[in-house]
Amino acid sequence: MKSFLPFLCCGLSLSALAGAAGKERWVYLPANFQVDAEADRVIGLLERAAKVGYTHALVTDSKFSRLETVMPSYGPNVARVKEAADRLKMEVIPCVYPVGYSNDLLFHNPNLAEGIPVKDALFVVSGGEAKVQADPAVSLPGGAMEDRSGWDFIDESIVAKDGYLISGPTDSNARISKRVKVAPWRQYRLSVKIKTQGYSGSPPEIKALAGEKSLQWTNLKTEATQDWIRQDVTFNSLGNSDVGIYFGVWGGHQGTLMWDEAFIEEAGPVNLLRRPGTPLVIRKDGGAVLKEGSDYEPVTDPLMGTKPWSGEYTAWHEAPGIRVPRLKDGEKLRVSYYHTAVIHDGQVSGCVEEPEFQKLLRAQAKQVAELWTAPGHFMSHDEWRVLGWDRACGKGRTPGQIAAANARMCTSNLKELAPGKRILVWSDMFDPHHNAVKEYYLVNGSLEGSWEGLASEVEVMNWNFGKRSESLAFFSKRGHSQLIAGYYDDAIANVGAWLDAAKDTEKVKGFMYTTWRNDYSKLEEVAGILADKGW
Repeated sequence: MKSFLPFLCCGLSLSALAGAAGKERWVYLPANFQVDAEADRVIGLLERAAKVGYTHALVTDSKFSRLETVMPSYGPNVARVKEAADRLKMEVIPCVYPVGYSNDLLFHNPNLAEGIPVKDALFVVSGGEAKVQADPAVSLPGGAMEDRSGWDFIDESIVAKDGYLISGPTDSNARISKRVKVAPWRQYRLSVKIKTQGYSGSPPEIKALAGEKSLQWTNLKTEATQDWIRQDVTFNSLGNSDVGIYFGVWGGHQGTLMWDEAFIEEAGPVNLLRRPGTPLVIRKDGGAVLKEGSDYEPVTDPLMGTKPWSGEYTAWHEAPGIRVPRLKDGEKLRVSYYHTAVIHDGQVSGCVEEPEFQKLLRAQAKQVAELWTAPGHFMSHDEWRVLGWDRACGKGRTPGQIAAANARMCTSNLKELAPGKRILVWSDMFDPHHNAVKEYYLVNGSLEGSWEGLASEVEVMNWNFGKRSESLAFFSKRGHSQLIAGYYDDAIANVGAWLDAAKDTEKVKGFMYTTWRNDYSKLEEVAGILADKGW
């Protein structure tokens, strides 16, 4: 690779080179603009970026979704960043519409999360409270985990010791598995104790699989060395009556990993959602529907979307009780409700078909547009992993059609709020070579056709490195201008691979230095690669 430094030495700046090539160079800058030092950091990065030819910055902050709550320092810090960008002749584009990763907007009302249905779960009255009862009964041989005969299989890399199971160091998979009969459309809790000593490698997981479909997506929180800590996740069985349960590690690990006291149970209404699109229905087993407020006390989950603050969700906590003071002990009830699903490290998606959530989306975009007065806005539709389950979505449309309708609505709102300004969006949820596919996480059906909601003037920030040629060609054929989101804290050679793939694609306008680890150490090196490629 040729060095970009000679260009600087001979008096021709990379900024001029970028202008001559007509390509935009972006840098992704997430920040907390409430903190003075963070604004200083962003300004410093803008100055570094401008020196080597970057022209645009994409900014985002969780507080974009709750600007009415920020401290007095917020506005002045944003103003300082804008002034610096103007001085440096860089354009700053803010993110709007947290669709997919909706936690920040759900701060306003955690009940607006997408809901998955539980249907006719059995509850039995005892002491004036209806309590969930597994139907059918479910169990794991967790009290005797060291007994291999109770499990369908335990990998040979795992051995029994003092009543628990232990693995490592090992280069092999280290898994424990059991198939369990469950009822369709029920919410279950999986729980196990984990201990580690000097652990490294693939993270320990709890899986619930129905065929090849994963029903459980919450990551565990484990340290390299920790004493026994109970780990809890939940899953919805969806339409399945048989689920494969796994505890373990795929791909080997160093150090030791210990498992003990695993169990499964029906969870009850943990993360219960209460809004128009997620009705709670309680009826007597084989009988009449009960009335909330008279036959049973109002039911809410005060821990849903509130720990440690509003908009943050836990996969497991004690479910709220259902108080039925007028019913006798032993009476059976059937309870139907909707609950959230927590993905990976806390991701929750909002229900884009719920009118109140749509109002929040519009209000957020309006506030951000007024704050930044930017030349464009970036729609944050990204990795939308739960969609299309609750009654708000029950209009006979596929998830792809719902996503398309939301993209149209958001685009229309931006055209009204900021006429004539650029509109951009991440590529993945509108890309048939990426996430706009038939099966994706806990999406209820196909996301195909989502791209029909993107008007041709919406610019696409393409991050599909794995199928970059196919993806670039797809959006180009549909008339979209594109930018490339590259680097991604990965091999620096990937930057050149992206540029090579894009060289024959029409309307590729630029490249964005994208880091999710706040690693800007290669900012100048990437600029050099862009210069070498005529970008």
